Amino acid sequence: MAKSLVIVLYTALVWWCNIPSTFGMSTNETDGLALLAFKAAIDDQASSFGALSSWNDSIHHCDWNGILCSRLHRDRVVQLNLTSKGLVGSLSPHIGNLSFLRRIILPNNNFHGPIPEEIGRLFRLQFIELSNNSFGGGLPNNLSRCSNLEYLYLDNNHLSGNIPTQLGSLPKLRELFLYENKISGTILPSIGNLSYLVKLSISQCNLHGEIPEGIAKLRLLKALSFEDNKLSGKIPSVIYNISTLTVFSLQINRLEGSIPPDIGSKLPNLIFLGLFQNSFTGMIPNSLSNASGLEFINFGVNNFIGPMPKDLGKLLNLGTINFQFNRLQDDLSFISSLTNCNRLRFLFANDNLLKGTLPNSVANLSIDLSILSLGGNQLHGSIPSGIGNLLNYFSGHVPDTIGRVHKLQQLILPINNFTKLPSSLGNLSALNLLILGQNNIRGSIPLSLGNCQQLLALDLSHNNLYGSIPLEIMNLSSISISFDLGYNSLTGSLPSEVGSLKNLANFDVSNNRLSGSIPNSLSGCLSLEVLHLEGNSLEGEIPQSLSKLRGLQELDLSRNNLTGLFPNYFGELALEKLNLSFNMLYGEVPTQGVFRNANAISIVGMDNLCGGVADLNLPPCPFSMSKTNKLSYKKKIILYVVVALVISSTLAVSFFMFHRRQRVSRKEDSSKASFEHQILRVSYADLFKATNGFSEANLVGVGNYAYVYKGILDQDMMVVAVKVLNLQLKGALKSFMLECKALQTIRHRNLLKVLSACSSIDFHGNEFKAIVYEFMANGTIDGWLHQNGAEHEYLKAIQRLDISIDVASALEYLHCGCESTIIHGDLKPSNVLLDDTMVAHVGDFGLAKIISAASTNVPQHQSNSSAIRGTIGYIAPERVMDIVDPSIQLEHNNGSSINDCMVSILTIGVACSSESPRDRMEMGTVVSKLCKIKKKYLGERSVETLES
Repeated sequence: MAKSLVIVLYTALVWWCNIPSTFGMSTNETDGLALLAFKAAIDDQASSFGALSSWNDSIHHCDWNGILCSRLHRDRVVQLNLTSKGLVGSLSPHIGNLSFLRRIILPNNNFHGPIPEEIGRLFRLQFIELSNNSFGGGLPNNLSRCSNLEYLYLDNNHLSGNIPTQLGSLPKLRELFLYENKISGTILPSIGNLSYLVKLSISQCNLHGEIPEGIAKLRLLKALSFEDNKLSGKIPSVIYNISTLTVFSLQINRLEGSIPPDIGSKLPNLIFLGLFQNSFTGMIPNSLSNASGLEFINFGVNNFIGPMPKDLGKLLNLGTINFQFNRLQDDLSFISSLTNCNRLRFLFANDNLLKGTLPNSVANLSIDLSILSLGGNQLHGSIPSGIGNLLNYFSGHVPDTIGRVHKLQQLILPINNFTKLPSSLGNLSALNLLILGQNNIRGSIPLSLGNCQQLLALDLSHNNLYGSIPLEIMNLSSISISFDLGYNSLTGSLPSEVGSLKNLANFDVSNNRLSGSIPNSLSGCLSLEVLHLEGNSLEGEIPQSLSKLRGLQELDLSRNNLTGLFPNYFGELALEKLNLSFNMLYGEVPTQGVFRNANAISIVGMDNLCGGVADLNLPPCPFSMSKTNKLSYKKKIILYVVVALVISSTLAVSFFMFHRRQRVSRKEDSSKASFEHQILRVSYADLFKATNGFSEANLVGVGNYAYVYKGILDQDMMVVAVKVLNLQLKGALKSFMLECKALQTIRHRNLLKVLSACSSIDFHGNEFKAIVYEFMANGTIDGWLHQNGAEHEYLKAIQRLDISIDVASALEYLHCGCESTIIHGDLKPSNVLLDDTMVAHVGDFGLAKIISAASTNVPQHQSNSSAIRGTIGYIAPERVMDIVDPSIQLEHNNGSSINDCMVSILTIGVACSSESPRDRMEMGTVVSKLCKIKKKYLGERSVETLES
């Protein structure tokens, strides 16, 4: 027990001795390093404006773009403002080290990944704006620690999960915007505790349940918006007591009940009242006219009954009235009162039970009136002659009866408010122009359009169409002028039948939700001049067959998920405009054709490109990539001949050397020969492809000098772990050399197997070094021992003993079984990995030291290294102080429980870094004692297989 206490005291002393190196750091350096870590998480080349180009050592960090420092506390950052800078990347957790930060302003960028929990450390924060990004994950639970927070804008992201209860513990919060996310769950009553809240918007999420009455406690609330959710039940009557409300929007939910008749008196400050598309019943209150500032009233798509309110003409600022799709019963006399509304632009009363004739006063409505929709009622009589100046827009359905006009050749009704296409359009066999763009048409494209065999142009763009693109219209080979379905919500793949449009000049299906690959058959559209496929989710490689489109002048494939090598043949086409931005292409950008003019192309958002003209500011390509396509035909022939001769000569020499080596190799160490013959040949390109571009999704670990990715090598579909050195860190290169040197001749079942190493340059011309290991399916010991904070939750006692024996066996081999003694230097649970059969393998030799036979007589407590290397708590004890002999600790554990035997892992970890010959020789004793413990635990069972 006393010996274990010594170990604990030693660990605490090591931790205490290292405190000055952290707390002694200057505040200047703390904030500067935190900002550099923020920059490191940003893909500056994919970012549009080079906003972080000033963030370097040449100027003080307080003078960097977007940084504001405190006048009182010198060098401390109080504001980070990088609005609309086109930044691409994640938000670094190191932002939590900017302890004086008051304002984080990063809207309108392309940040992704979670909002780091470390943001909760910033107790001085007053303002957070992360709107219009791509942040995912849940809302940070510890935001409640930011007790001074007044403004929180997280709208227009991909946040998910429930609203944390802790969010109701921000006593100074004034504005909370969470709209347009994927937040689910219910509206928490604790939001009613935000007594200073003025604006609250959680619209366009996935909330359900009822609106809590606690909202009524927000006596300062001016704007309340829960629109476009799945809320149900009735509006709590106490909410109508919030007389400060100016914006009250509950549109597109499942709410029911009636609206109180005195709503205009209780909410006299209303400007915006939106109750559209619910299940409200009862009458529309006449008291609305008491809210004299009302500009927007939307009661459409409900079940309201009764007459139209007659006093709305008192609302002089009224711009929009929508009562469509209800069951209102009245004549049109209400229109006369609206002549006083000089700002009225939109009036919807269609699809009710209105009767009578259109009054002459309709001609006196506002000259700004854009839409007057009265269809779907029971009106009769003539249209007043003065209405002509008001009829700017048509609305409602395109009538089914239009299919009777068999000789109709052109139907051109763009920029209106039509909502549905009838299937009877297919009866218009003589139709050659169908132009219905920029309406409000919803639903799928009628299959019957495939009967319009004379169609020359089809434009259904800028609507709300959904579903797949019908194959029937893709077979209309008559379409030659334009085929435009852009800016809808179409899904599915682009049909291969697109190749039937052989005479088409303009093809546009941009800004939909199409997926799949670009069909090769698109090359059959030989007359194409303009091709727009941007803003979809297309994937795969850009087909080589597009090189056949010799007449193509404008091509836009941006904002998709296209992958593969950058298509060089685009430089051979007659393109005048080309946009390939925000895909995942890599390789060399050509310099011929359209690529000569940097203003004619856009290739932003891709960080694995090189070459191109100077104005593109891309890094140079590696020689092998940039030169192969620039040789003339004759030079290529010469090159092929020379390469063939070189390969032949190399094979002959290799054959000779192989036979010679076979004779020599019999005399060499068998483990070394076995290791060398299993080395794989891998390039940067191989590793790039295997790890999906070193994507974050493939990241499985982070070390002191490197990142570890899971990958699949193409040559034999082998799953590997790729350790990529971060060569910007001091010591990373040395770590790589040490590890290669340590592993080049050793071989043991309990050492992590090295498959290959790569020393090359990446696509940007930067130095690249990586080591490829056999992938360990069961992760690290650290993950098994400490996952979810439960140290002994998963590993069985017998497994713990087996792992201890494996680790000790590996150390005994390193210390005594190699030609030169190898000291690991950093053994810890995270450097011990488990394969699919739970056999332990020691890895990460980046701090290893090789000691020749001449140096084995180093005194026991003397180190031949002046610096302490390794992880605190696991480095050799003599580096700091004397510690109990490891074999004594093992003897103590021999009589203890099996769970206590895992303490031996710590003892082994301490001993393994030692440069003392005596400690190194103790590892054989460790193995022996562990095997005895296992034998005792198994009841005198055989452990011959273990000892072998």
